[in-house]
Amino acid sequence: MNTMYFTEEHQLFRKSLQDFLNKEVVPHIDKWENDGNIERFIWKKMGDMGFFGINYPEAYGGLNLDLFYTVILLEELQKINSGGFAAAIWAHCYLAMTHLNAEGNHDIKEHYLTPSISGDKIGCLCITEPFGGSDVAGMRTTAVKNGEHYIINGSKTFITNGVVSDYLVVAAKTNPELGNKGISIFVVDRETTGVSATKLDKLGWRASDTGEIAFDNVKIPATNLLGEENKGFPYIMQHFSLERLIMGVNAHARAEYALEYALQYMSERMAFGKTINKFQALRHSVAELYTDMEICKTFNYAVAYRLNKGEYVVKEASMSKLKSTKMADEVIYQCLQFLGGYGYMEDYPMARLLRDSRLGPIGGGTSEILKEILAKIIIDKKDYKPVT
Repeated sequence: MNTMYFTEEHQLFRKSLQDFLNKEVVPHIDKWENDGNIERFIWKKMGDMGFFGINYPEAYGGLNLDLFYTVILLEELQKINSGGFAAAIWAHCYLAMTHLNAEGNHDIKEHYLTPSISGDKIGCLCITEPFGGSDVAGMRTTAVKNGEHYIINGSKTFITNGVVSDYLVVAAKTNPELGNKGISIFVVDRETTGVSATKLDKLGWRASDTGEIAFDNVKIPATNLLGEENKGFPYIMQHFSLERLIMGVNAHARAEYALEYALQYMSERMAFGKTINKFQALRHSVAELYTDMEICKTFNYAVAYRLNKGEYVVKEASMSKLKSTKMADEVIYQCLQFLGGYGYMEDYPMARLLRDSRLGPIGGGTSEILKEILAKIIIDKKDYKPVT
């Protein structure tokens, strides 16, 4: 293991996490994949173990650890072969909770962040809309100030934890005339009148709950505003660096898992009197795939190191997601081929891995959007700056 970034304490954490996942999560994965639902008990167990509080303040029950503990959590979640379970966990922990921690006041943190860390509340982040996709600035959901309240109307889609969550972190336009400069962020209780959700049926990530959410004259206290009014767009953009890096780390980890599984299979599978890992065509293919995976992993660690120091790594995180998710799809496609007919069978892990991996170049900003962001930075010399 790379000792440039990981200490002995990191390794002990990885081992305890592996033990926990193998004991408490893996036995239930197939059921959750088939049911399309993750049972509630596991959230509390993970909260009790401190897994939701890794990089959050101790004042709210967190552990305030460095970002490489998060990297370990992400990597190990990918290696139990349920992209849906992994997505539900990190969407709660690093999408919804990130906004609570960064923009929420003390009261909001006590009411939402503390129980999120303990596993007593589940959160979701609501940005994407049916007509917007990756075009965050084009959102139509509105939040109109009315005395001491805001009235929210609109809809969101492709929201991980969108049906089962206890609260929603919602982006809405408070001043539509200002375009992306008129967006604000709110926290909304699930039980608020006017909030409804419909579960979506997906190709992959089957264990996770993904919802389409409607807001029909949803009345919330003005104190549920996160941060400043009309600052929502830069808040979202600022946190995209972490989200994109997360998806990059997820990608290199699932590619590594796929290669490890394929290599084990190839060392046992006999053809023409020898194991198939002795055939040059396959050996050279593995060498190339493993190299691509290792390059992405090394780059992702370097970006995590810089982000952990407080640098604004929007360019590098975008590169991480763009390249790593493409690499993972290619690696897993080839690993399925190594297994031949067995790769196409649901009894083997590659079919699920292939479906789950395909969301990588789509979710959290499509590869096409990331290319344009990078083109603006590289060609047009666009200089993105953090808002806080």
